[in-house]
Amino acid sequence: MIVFIVGTTAELIKIAPVHHELISRGSTPEIWYTGQHVQELPAVLGDLELPDPAVWLVPRESAKNLARTAQVPGWVTRVARTTLSRRAELRRRLRADGRTPVVLVHGDTFTTFIGAMIGRMLGAKVGHIEAGMRSGHLLHPLPEEINRKLTSGLVHLHFAPSEVEVKNLSGRRGVVCTGGNTVIDAVRLVLERGPADEVGDLPAGYGLSTLHRFELVRDQKAYTQALRVLKDASAKMPIVYFAGESEKARLVEYDLLGLFDDRFVIKDKLRYVDFLPVLSGARFVVTDSGGVQQECAHLGIPCAIHRLKTESHQGLGENAILTEMDVARLEHFLQDVDSYRRTDLEDDAHPSRVVVDAIERLEV
Repeated sequence: MIVFIVGTTAELIKIAPVHHELISRGSTPEIWYTGQHVQELPAVLGDLELPDPAVWLVPRESAKNLARTAQVPGWVTRVARTTLSRRAELRRRLRADGRTPVVLVHGDTFTTFIGAMIGRMLGAKVGHIEAGMRSGHLLHPLPEEINRKLTSGLVHLHFAPSEVEVKNLSGRRGVVCTGGNTVIDAVRLVLERGPADEVGDLPAGYGLSTLHRFELVRDQKAYTQALRVLKDASAKMPIVYFAGESEKARLVEYDLLGLFDDRFVIKDKLRYVDFLPVLSGARFVVTDSGGVQQECAHLGIPCAIHRLKTESHQGLGENAILTEMDVARLEHFLQDVDSYRRTDLEDDAHPSRVVVDAIERLEV
């Protein structure tokens, strides 16, 4: 039995191709869900053709989106209580087919670390997809860097995207280089199917931005500076800024909605299957998302990562730059975006296949 313990939509996106690869080989994996994201779950499952979670590790009827740090202790308590009360049942599920039970976690969320602990507690072999990524600074990003380090001490198989992450895991046993991030397979999967809905109303040529990380949007000065740079750059080319509810609340709080017009356009955050085709058509991207950074690296799109540190090296020195929150660097990027474009990419990596190959060897 192979179980994915996940709790966010981003994790679902990146485990989806691994799940499909397992299905194609005759396996019947399960998803156990911790409920960090709840409202978006049905749409994401449908878009990615994933089954409903077989197990909810929080009471489903009371599950709510985990939106604030203050909610974390209560959520952890619910996950722990549910897991302990259902421990015997969960162990039986893991051993239902008589083979080596495997629990897979992904990335760097609270669920990553907690899922690894649950897997160990239930006696399973634990695999970490997207292992070994490091920013080199414990507090940037917080808590992701801490989650990654703690998780590394619990797992049996470390699925590292490249030799950079393999080196970061030096001394660990069970390190497997997948040759890329599973987001590569997710991008292929979604672009082949096309968008679920017509987005419409986009300029003929446009830049794209997503700035959402707590460390940025809670800093009024830094957030305002970044948006003003984008506003100025939109005079040369229209820029579409996709914002979620938390960013919109900050825009209202900081009185920044007046920055947006018919050239610096604000739009609601899109579902992944709708967002990715829009991303692939962008002339350039300004983001603080590690996932978007990896997608841009795969697609060769010029990308500025507006963060102090990034745990992902994909694209840096090629199509992408790290601004280190320096608006002068961001302005310089926006003045010469075309020099960062890469059009001759030959990416034949299939990391999801490598993950499943390693699991099959483990089961044998």
